[in-house]
Amino acid sequence: MHSQGNTKMFRSYQSVLPATNKLLQMKWDQTYYKEHRRLVKEAQPMVDTRAPATYMHLHLKLKKLQLEEERLATIERDNRILLEKMSYIMRTRGRVDNRNNYEYKSLNREKRQRELLRVTKENQSILKRIMLRQPEYSAKKWQREWEENQSFLDNISHFPKDWWLEDRSKTSLTLNNSKTSLNRSRTFNNGDRQKTFAENSPYNKPQPGVSRGGTLIDNNQSRSQTAASQKKRPVSKSNKDEEEEEMEA
Repeated sequence: MHSQGNTKMFRSYQSVLPATNKLLQMKWDQTYYKEHRRLVKEAQPMVDTRAPATYMHLHLKLKKLQLEEERLATIERDNRILLEKMSYIMRTRGRVDNRNNYEYKSLNREKRQRELLRVTKENQSILKRIMLRQPEYSAKKWQREWEENQSFLDNISHFPKDWWLEDRSKTSLTLNNSKTSLNRSRTFNNGDRQKTFAENSPYNKPQPGVSRGGTLIDNNQSRSQTAASQKKRPVSKSNKDEEEEEMEA
């Protein structure tokens, strides 16, 4: 039956190349195809894509492990020896006495003491010379010369000493006097005290009884006589000026 099936199959086989015997041509083609598939399956790659080789001495460092074991063994031996010593001390009184009767003795103690005494004497002598030394510069002389220079400056100066303080105090007194004089000039002695200052302002019409600074001037007196009388007349200070002088003091 199997041979009959093959005979029927080769009759329908269509060969690529013309052949006189279709059965043989089909067998030959199948053999070539199987050989081709085997070669393809067993073909080696041209590029090696495998993982690199693993070396045990790079991952497992035996020398390092050996050194670590030796270190642990040394620590273990030292601990065991220390434990034996501690147990022996606990069981007995030990081999070492805590008492120490040794007295420290220095070989150059006397020399160092003599050197210390010498340095101390030298320091005391230096201090004594410094304390007995008279100063090269005299503070009293400097003060006297400074006062003389100040007197010379006062003699040749155009303005007196601390003139700006006096000028400021005089200015404040003058302003206070001008305010009081203006308040007084608002009222007149003509019996009409209800007139306002705006109606009788010195800017609207001249008033011979009031000077430019605001002080009252007698018409019969001259300017020089008025200035002399103002210098002779004591000026009363206000409370504000007294407070300012106290603050400056």
